[in-house]
Amino acid sequence: MEAIIVGGTGLVGNHLLLQLLDHPEYTKVTALVRKLMPLQHPKLKQLALDFNHLAAYAKQIKGDVVFCALGTTAEKTPDKEEYRKIDYQYPLDIAFIAQQNGISQFHLVSALGANEKSPIFYSKLKGEVERDLKTIPFRSIHIYRPSLLDGERNEKRTAERIMLKLMRIMNPLLTGKRKKYRSIKAEKVASVMLHQSLKPMDGVFTYYSNDMELLAKSPTSVPR
Repeated sequence: MEAIIVGGTGLVGNHLLLQLLDHPEYTKVTALVRKLMPLQHPKLKQLALDFNHLAAYAKQIKGDVVFCALGTTAEKTPDKEEYRKIDYQYPLDIAFIAQQNGISQFHLVSALGANEKSPIFYSKLKGEVERDLKTIPFRSIHIYRPSLLDGERNEKRTAERIMLKLMRIMNPLLTGKRKKYRSIKAEKVASVMLHQSLKPMDGVFTYYSNDMELLAKSPTSVPR
């Protein structure tokens, strides 16, 4: 199989990129990037592009599956129009091109609380991209809604570090329907994304943290 990955330098995306390169089922991985990464691998092709003109690169966005882990933060991107481009427009532009090129699967890292009707800008945006992605006729669409991601980021996020320490204490107390609020290791999210891509599945699937924890323990499980 051949994979396209966008957002491969982020917390989930970087884990996923390395796992894809290491997995025998994937023979080629094309990373869509703003600037080339120092990473080199025989399977890896890096495509440096201008995300504002994705149509110009359409002929090169080919493979079997797209993994999209694009995302930003208000601190990095305070301008809401630019924020919307990164979290909404770019993923959908890539999805349209991918589907037209015959790619059958699209895997999107979204967020817990995604809701197109939410009054919160971030949650509303995530809900809107999920909603509009579902209108594109892929064979399968996989949407991952993790709670707080646990992992080492390149940048410092003091508030997030404090929250992670609290969540590691709180996780065992979140039972039943509250399990989806548990924090989850970024590499687990990446692993589940990879393994779900290897299954012959049709339709739209949404995974919360507790779903991903179960699938990480038993990758051959059938999703709900």
